[in-house]
Amino acid sequence: MSARDEITDLIYTYADRIDAGDFEGVGAILGTGSLTFDGALDPISGPDAITKTYEATTRRFANGTPNTKHVMTNVMVSVDPDEIHASSKSYYTVLHALPGEFALQPIIAGRYHDTFQKVNGKWQFLTMHIFVDLVGDLSTHLSPGTL
Repeated sequence: MSARDEITDLIYTYADRIDAGDFEGVGAILGTGSLTFDGALDPISGPDAITKTYEATTRRFANGTPNTKHVMTNVMVSVDPDEIHASSKSYYTVLHALPGEFALQPIIAGRYHDTFQKVNGKWQFLTMHIFVDLVGDLSTHLSPGTL
């Protein structure tokens, strides 16, 4: 697999883990680096801190998931000539529904600006920076008191 394909798979794996409610898996994949949010000052680093951030902010329902689908698009990957570092930009749109309570709809959209490093032959996240561009009804998605 090419570096671009491997990095794109990492981006998709991140989205898959969130939608599965696997916040420990999110912490593991991002915990090799740091997570930042546009407008927030401090990076969140390490698997445990990242896992706790997702657990504290995102509701999971009886099925163990947040009832979301992260749609990842416009993935652009740039691999440095050293083939050890890379960066990407991508868009996300999050769909959410609660059967009988909250009709399927997009609830948030934005961008990820990520950097990667190849360690022992394997690509890993170095940084993920999240931009929120459009916000819909997050009332059943975020944990109370998050906003």
